Amino acid sequence: MSKARRTRPLARVRTLRDADTLRALCHPSRIELLERLREPASAAEVARQLGQPRQRINYHLKALDEAGLVERVGSRRTGNFVESLYRAAARAFVVAPEVAWADPRRMEALRRDHSLETLVALGDRLQHDAIALLDRAAFDDEPIASAAVAAETHFASESERAAFLREYLAATRRLVEKYGGARGEPYRVVLAVHPEIEESES
Repeated sequence: MSKARRTRPLARVRTLRDADTLRALCHPSRIELLERLREPASAAEVARQLGQPRQRINYHLKALDEAGLVERVGSRRTGNFVESLYRAAARAFVVAPEVAWADPRRMEALRRDHSLETLVALGDRLQHDAIALLDRAAFDDEPIASAAVAAETHFASESERAAFLREYLAATRRLVEKYGGARGEPYRVVLAVHPEIEESES
């Protein structure tokens, strides 16, 4: 007999923003364990699926639990034993870029430059949303209506660049106002303009 706890809905994507949590995840067995725990399961059940000793799975499960990457969602009686049921804290995980930042000058630069701060935040949000949509396509067999366009251009002067940005934003505003009514399925439109990065910097 299973005894389930009242749990919150499973998040589509969780972004890891600290090094300690990332260290708990940096083991191939733990990544596989999280994939197996998209649905509630016990350590013994996952051990059978992976063909590994239950003690080893318990060790990795404890590390994930301490890092908040899994949560206990109930229990189940199997013969004379009561097994705890665990579930991953999210369907997928992504790593925030600031995890690899040690020099405070990056954060200071973001505080000084609002446009750059917005660009970095949009990149973070775009990664989060893209992974969530990938999971819906992979595990829910859902067709995803999306589009992405990347283009390269050149500006002869700062005034030409500023004029382009004004027209670019005005044209986008007209399109959003024309098609973006309050009814229907919501979509997110992300627009960005930034200096091109040399291949050696990517």
